[in-house]
Formats: sequence, C-alpha cells, structure tokens
Amino acid sequence: MYDSGKIIPGLIIFVLFITFPIWYNQFDAGAAPKLEMPTEAKQCVLPAAEMRANHMKLLNQWRDEVLRDGDRKFFEIEGKRYQKSLQNACMKCHTSKKKFCDSCHTYASVSPYCWDCHLAPVE
Repeated sequence: MYDSGKIIPGLIIFVLFITFPIWYNQFDAGAAPKLEMPTEAKQCVLPAAEMRANHMKLLNQWRDEVLRDGDRKFFEIEGKRYQKSLQNACMKCHTSKKKFCDSCHTYASVSPYCWDCHLAPVE
C-alpha cells in the first residue's frame, strides 16, 4: 500500500547523497592558509584570536561610528593610539591585501564588501 520497499531504500540513498561531502572529506576543511604577518608591529588592536573571530564586527562598528555618527576620534589600547580606519589602522601593518586578507577570505569562501568603497592597496 505504501511501497515501503521503495521508500526506505530511497530515503537511505537520499541521506547518503546529501551527506556525501561530509563523510567524503571526513570533517576536514583542509589546511588553514599561512598568512603573511607584519614584521614591524608586534601587537594588533586586539589579541590575535579575538581578531580572527571578530574583526568583521570591529570593522562594522568602526564604519557605523565614523560614517553614521561622525565619531572619528582615536582610541587607545595599552598606550598606543589607533585611528578607526581600515586603511589607516589595519592596512598600515597588514600591507598585502592579497597575502593577508584574500588568502583567508578565499579559504573561508567569504566575499567582504570592504573594497566596494575603499581603494584596494596597490601591490
């Protein structure tokens, strides 16, 4: 009446087909990219682990404060002054967009829209 002889094998094949990428790669996303770190600067605005996880939130916060609120004030962390700016803060140390930003964003399959407004650094 319900053709369970066809439905159950069909569901099993469907589940195997949908989960194929997971078990084929055995939960391995591949090797993380090797980033070109700045040579002069020893410290970033925030600790490295926090920057990896939340740099996009920080950049969005800076964007909102500068463009929407007109707050262009410098901020200070451990005695060092930073400007709220992608190009005047981040790109001063991380000089290669291709070797730093793009390698990680390509690995994570992310297309940030930073460069829609900012000029990409000449390499």
